[in-house]
Order: sequence, then C-alpha cells, then structure tokens
Amino acid sequence: MPEGPAPAPVTQRLRVRYAKRGRLRFTSHRDISRAVERAVRRAGIPVAFSGGFTPHPKISYAGAAATGVASEAEYLEIGLTETRDPARVQADLDAALPPGLDILDVVPAGPGRGGDAQARPAAFAERLEASEWRIRLDGVAQDAAAAAVAAFLAAGSIEVERLTKKGRRRFDVRAAVSACELDRRAAEAADAPCAILRMVVRHSTPAVRPDDILTGLRQVADLAPPSPPLVTRLAQGPLDAATGGLADPLDPDRETGLPSGDEAGTAGGATPRPGDPASADAVSA
Repeated sequence: MPEGPAPAPVTQRLRVRYAKRGRLRFTSHRDISRAVERAVRRAGIPVAFSGGFTPHPKISYAGAAATGVASEAEYLEIGLTETRDPARVQADLDAALPPGLDILDVVPAGPGRGGDAQARPAAFAERLEASEWRIRLDGVAQDAAAAAVAAFLAAGSIEVERLTKKGRRRFDVRAAVSACELDRRAAEAADAPCAILRMVVRHSTPAVRPDDILTGLRQVADLAPPSPPLVTRLAQGPLDAATGGLADPLDPDRETGLPSGDEAGTAGGATPRPGDPASADAVSA
C-alpha cells in the first residue's frame, strides 16, 4: 500500500450536462476527458482524487457519444472535496473549456440507493434509457427519405452486421427504434437541399448507433446519402412508454436539491439552476 495521508473524502457530487458542438464533434472521448480535467484544474474546482499509486480525479462519464457525432446531451459526474454553488461551477467550468464544449447544466446528485455514494454513478446511467437523434442527409430528397422511413417502420425486423470488440455481430436495429420521422420544417429551413430525420433509439446491447439505422434504411429502401450524414444527439434520458418522448435525467436530482458525497447530509448546498440548452439546429452545420 502507498504511504501518505488518505485522499480527502467526497463531500458533494455534481452531475453535469454538456454539449459537443461544431468541429469539437470530431474530438475523441479521451481528448474530451483530458480537456475536462485541465478545465477543472484551471477553474480551481476542488475535485476529489482516488487513492493508490496513481490517483485520478473522480470524474465519471455516462453514455458518451461517438467521435464525429455532435451532442446536446452528454453527461459527467464529478466528486468534490468541498461544497460549491452549482451555478458558479457551471460558469467557471464553461469559461475554462474551449468553445464547442459547453456546460449546459450542473445539478447536485441526489441520494443513492440506501445512501450509498458508490451506487450513484450506476444509478444515473440506468436513467439513460434512450437517445433522441437528429440526422441531416445532404443531397437526399425529402420524398425519398419519407418513403425509406415508412419502409423501415413497416418492417418487423431489420438485421445489420457490424464489427464490435467481440467480433462481427448481427443484430436487429428495428427493435431499438421507438420513433422515427421526417422533419420537413427543419429541412426547408436548412441552408442546402437535404432531408432531416429525427428518431428515438433505445439503449441496448450491443448499442444501436445512428449509422446502424442508416444501414437498415439502405437495406429496406436503398437510401444512400451522397455525403456523410451530420448526426446530433438532442437528448438522452428515461423513455416515456406512453408518449415516446424522453424525460430529463437530472430531474430526480433537482427534486431533492441536496448535496451528496461520502459525507452526504453533513454539508449544505445551493439550489441548482435549471439549464437552458441551446438550439440543436445550430450544431449540425
């Protein structure tokens, strides 16, 4: 065991929603995590560290979007050794990050299962049941896209093949899509002829990605965009089976409004400020 004092305990956990916009969509998750760690140090945020020979900041990520995909709904959780005003952390962290990585919301994490601080990250990840995606297909006629969507939704199952860490796997992409439609209004307002699809996709194993669904559209309707699609994640969170929409995964934390950490209940906290995410139309260009 390494010698020296034990690391300071976590007294507050903050859950952060951030956006990945513009050219920053091509940044890898590893580079984003490094940028966040540098920004935390630059902003003077009292982040907690793990113990052992190689301490790491207690920052965890949930449901990160793939490289090349823009997003308005990325999430991370950070453990602090001192209680901080979430609104101040939001402002300081946003100012320390490069343009294109934008902090949209910061909320104190609510109590975990049985008050167990170690259970909180997993519990939050369980809230992310589905994602809403916006896919811009430049050079695709709206009528052709509408016909492809209709054929896709009418299919009982659509199997595609993809190379995964466990080798090549075949899986049904149709079962993961709970909603898919053509956004004609957004396409008509775009700066070039295109079709824009919006869809809600359940999180599954293996994960069904937007490019898998485009493969399925090509299979059932021969829809082949002449240029790479522009993909933006608009939201992720609990799936409402009745409406088909997504709820805000931070709402349960806002309802408690309490600080939490290894010493939950011993520190005071500030009332969190609801986020005001920017228009998703601005991130797909």
